[in-house]
Amino acid sequence: MHRVIISGIGVEIPEPSITNEELVDSFNAWVEMENVRRQASGETLLQKSDSDFIVHASGVQTRHVIEREGILDPTRMAPRIPARPDDALSLEAEFGIASARKALDHAGLEPPDVDLVICSASHHQRPYPAIAIEMQQAMGTKGAGFDMGLGCSSAAAALHIAVNLVRAGAHRRVLVTTPEIITGHLNFRDRQTHFIFGDASVSMVVEGLAQGDKRPGRFEVLDTRTWTQMSNNIRTNLGYYTRTAQDDPYMINLEGNLIKQVGNKVFKEVTVAGHKFIVEFLAEHGLTPQAIRRFWLHQANARMNAMILKLSFGHEVGHDRAPMVLERLGNTAGAGAVVALSENHADMNAGDYGLLCAFGAGYSIGGALLRML
Repeated sequence: MHRVIISGIGVEIPEPSITNEELVDSFNAWVEMENVRRQASGETLLQKSDSDFIVHASGVQTRHVIEREGILDPTRMAPRIPARPDDALSLEAEFGIASARKALDHAGLEPPDVDLVICSASHHQRPYPAIAIEMQQAMGTKGAGFDMGLGCSSAAAALHIAVNLVRAGAHRRVLVTTPEIITGHLNFRDRQTHFIFGDASVSMVVEGLAQGDKRPGRFEVLDTRTWTQMSNNIRTNLGYYTRTAQDDPYMINLEGNLIKQVGNKVFKEVTVAGHKFIVEFLAEHGLTPQAIRRFWLHQANARMNAMILKLSFGHEVGHDRAPMVLERLGNTAGAGAVVALSENHADMNAGDYGLLCAFGAGYSIGGALLRML
């Protein structure tokens, strides 16, 4: 059994950003137009949104997106992402490669040094050919590639697989990439979810640690764990059979098929499950939360993370112990915890423990116990 490290981490954040105020102005302009129609037809009128509601509900102040003008257009409310020909690099592969190259540079490696690419994200641009295979060809990595997903636990779940493949000797170096273009699947006309998500791409290089190799400043992966439990409280129904339920299968109705969630239930149930997962996972290694120098948790909701940590520690925990990037990036699904890790580890000392932990739809939870070399 080989010792395994994360030798490289890369993050790509798109430049365009949207503030709460801009998002609210767009949403409320659409509500005004929609309510004129609803009033004429006797339907229930929609409620407007406001920035204070968004901050209270999520902690998000701004988010970065692949394309902002289409999102902010109240007559459209979706990013404008032009179609590309089949022989051109897809947007998701392009986004994944942007963070992957940074991870390889951080690891001091070239693409041919990698023998497996795992593209794991909440949503994929297409079913096949796999985005990972497209990345493999474009970058020049060796071996193979495949796609997978586990909602907002996608990066943690792929890390779990990569670590154990390397540990077992099946692969030498695995590139895990999580290009999250959530805005392409988000219903910006849904008051409960339109403000939550942003776009980001992250990548990690997982490889074995040779005997005698010190690799200071890198993380050894001591253990990984996944947990799932079926829940419909975070769900998207848009899929390959969606059109078959329509009267006209060539005109897809997106109503009810985009991201939806029951926020209050998700908050309560994932908070309890997340706390239980963390405490039990650490206990298997003879550790308590107090022994962990830093927690890089899923960046979905500031209040949820605070509650999970309070239950785990018995008291409130500050930014130094559990840094947040949610305020400026929004919920970037599987990418969020890795962004927090990338930005908040340089001050750690050799021997310090860290816990990467993500939770989301499924329900699903993925964790990795790390130690600084």
